[in-house]
Amino acid sequence: MTTLPLPESPSLANLSQEVHRQVESLVEQLAATAVERDRTGGSPLHERALLRQSGLLALRVPEAWGGHGASWSQTYAIVRRLAQVDSSVAHVFGFQHLMLATIHLFGSDAQWESLARQTVSQRWFWGNALNPLDRRTVGTASASGYTFEGQKSFCSGATDSDMLIASALEADQGRLLIAAIPSSRAGITVHGDWDNMGQRQTDSGSVSFDAVEVQSGELLLDPGPFSSPFACLRSLIAQLSLTNIYLGIAQGALSTAKAYTLSSSRPWIGSPAASAKEDLYVLAHYGEFWASLEGARLLADHAAQLLDAAWFAGLDLTEAQRGEVAVAVATAKVAATRAGLDLTSRMFEVAGARATTAALRLDRFWRNLRTHTLHDPVDYKLRELGDWALNDKHPVPSFYS
Repeated sequence: MTTLPLPESPSLANLSQEVHRQVESLVEQLAATAVERDRTGGSPLHERALLRQSGLLALRVPEAWGGHGASWSQTYAIVRRLAQVDSSVAHVFGFQHLMLATIHLFGSDAQWESLARQTVSQRWFWGNALNPLDRRTVGTASASGYTFEGQKSFCSGATDSDMLIASALEADQGRLLIAAIPSSRAGITVHGDWDNMGQRQTDSGSVSFDAVEVQSGELLLDPGPFSSPFACLRSLIAQLSLTNIYLGIAQGALSTAKAYTLSSSRPWIGSPAASAKEDLYVLAHYGEFWASLEGARLLADHAAQLLDAAWFAGLDLTEAQRGEVAVAVATAKVAATRAGLDLTSRMFEVAGARATTAALRLDRFWRNLRTHTLHDPVDYKLRELGDWALNDKHPVPSFYS
């Protein structure tokens, strides 16, 4: 096995006090309205404005270009913190950095620097219209580049975005074309058609492209996707972002359940305990919750450290080293999925019947996690891990592994 040299785990304490202040201010404001916004759905325009104002959209942009220069470990810690109170906003925040990483990995150095600097100066919010599973958008060569025509689904964060990472299949050739284009460009329509049971404010509806002109300089072709093991880190960045959202949801559920148990739960009539917090069954459940979540957290943190090391290696990253990160990310994602779904369902066993009142909407934790985890079946992650454990085969790079 090829082992990546692990960097020292970068602490959030190494980020500025302003970053800390902005994160905790966001958490406080998001928590105050999370229940009602889960009820109403729609686009969290006010919350997106708060993110723009915070400066955190440039969290991973190098300090020399006006950003905060955060590592992936630090970025994921903030994604997880936001997800504890609002997994929808955490989702679009995590995808902000995934979209910027897409430019860095697939585009030229000049494209990366120019778009990163403008992200800082213009406080750009990036949306996703890439979704390679949806093959309905076609790119036809034109005098200035390509014309995109078609539709994309599951376009998280596209509503109220300033820029989009969009993809199309090249007409006749079938080559994947990926571009960074303004969301306001003529022919782009962002539809407000996301109304699912969970993740209700991720703006993950559809986007239509009607003869959208894409300039040659907006295409991310140099070096392009799958051009090196380093370029193949994109899927792992996405997978680990989702993993940390899952963890944040579960941690938020545990914190909420704890507060409710201590303040409102009553021991069952057959319990000898004087209070719910002394009931042996309640304590056993909390012990299980803690053990499973702590294990998933440690796996996620380890995967983030490996990703930081792989990112630092750049074009020197080997296929085997990239595969090592892929195994760590898949392992963390399986653990976070299982621990989270179990906890968000069983939290009612430690809270009690009164906790099911619609006013609390405690089911939002399960609904958010269940909705999110279905987009990438954990069974396929287990198959990849089985092929590694039994046959020493790393996951094959794709947009999903």
